[in-house]
Amino acid sequence: MAVPEAVGVSAERLERIRLVMQNYVDQENLPGFLTVVARRGKIVHFETLGMQDIENKKLIEPYTIFRIYSMSKPITSVAIMMLYEEGHFQLDTPVSKFIPEFENMKVYNEDQTEISDAKGKITVKHLLTHTAGFTYGWGDKPVDERYKELKIFENVIDLTASAKLANMIEKLANIPLVHEPGEKWTYGVSTDVLGYLVQAISGMPFEEFLQTRLFSPLGMVDTAFSVPPKKRDRFAALYSFTKKEGIERVGKKATANGEFTFFPSGGGGLVSTAADYIRFSQMLLNGGELDGVRILSKETVELMRYPHHDDWFGLGFAVVTDKESEDKDKESKDSPESVGSFSWGGAAATIFWIDPVEEVVGLLMTQIHNNPYPFHDQFKALTYQALTE
Repeated sequence: MAVPEAVGVSAERLERIRLVMQNYVDQENLPGFLTVVARRGKIVHFETLGMQDIENKKLIEPYTIFRIYSMSKPITSVAIMMLYEEGHFQLDTPVSKFIPEFENMKVYNEDQTEISDAKGKITVKHLLTHTAGFTYGWGDKPVDERYKELKIFENVIDLTASAKLANMIEKLANIPLVHEPGEKWTYGVSTDVLGYLVQAISGMPFEEFLQTRLFSPLGMVDTAFSVPPKKRDRFAALYSFTKKEGIERVGKKATANGEFTFFPSGGGGLVSTAADYIRFSQMLLNGGELDGVRILSKETVELMRYPHHDDWFGLGFAVVTDKESEDKDKESKDSPESVGSFSWGGAAATIFWIDPVEEVVGLLMTQIHNNPYPFHDQFKALTYQALTE
């Protein structure tokens, strides 16, 4: 922690973050927030507002545990790049070298009426940039029906985490890609495949690799694919927004074999705390190092935050460029972030961003699906208006 003025931030102006976010809680539009701003390696704002569990009147606390969903993706991307640095592969290495099931993939034509042999091979870079041709199966096209039918993320309780990932790969190998590898950007299970790739290359279970090579060295003590019994009172409830009912709790009270253990999804299965994720983010802002522990080289971090696809997506992150984007789901320079900033978010409306120019890390934690509110953009604007130098 630091006095904000010591690192060029106005404490008075930072107060505006609380005032704006508190309004969402007071209007019962959101359960609660945890917001963090760090500059030049020092935390200048760390605030909790509202509830982690409305029904049981439990406040959000500094060490509340949140489902981070797709904020798992940058973590998995860092893990695979650690193996890249060790010389196990190049970015253009075909994934089938390590996952033979992907050797002869099929692909749909554009309207998904025909299936043919894929002309190209899926590479590691395709997975990192979401251009491999995998999807999530959320739509109503033939490929989506295949994803639903095969239950890609089936959390079979009697299988080990390693076996669950292997089972996922076996299913994916039997579903045609939605386009040729490298052809375009399609959000999907590519990062989950990267998780299995980490396992296949390293020779250790994916979750073990994350724990021993990333989480433990960085002091990320609460980030995992499960919440142990002793931590369950810190685990935030999950809510969803509907136009008719407002915010509603998702699911029933968690059980020992239920929502406390998640599929080992490199793309969306992790839980974490603000304290853990800010350490991960600061490591990236520092060029791959934190508190004397080096995870990646500075050059590799630079490679990851370079816009490799369509001037906006790097190796695991969205990247701010000076090119205006016509896609509302993509970052564009009409935000206050500096060119070169990189970020991502999660399905329960968690977000983070890293601004190397201003040496700023921003993090917002909450737990709501189908978020209709603009608090992400407000939080960013409120952070930048507080900078004084």
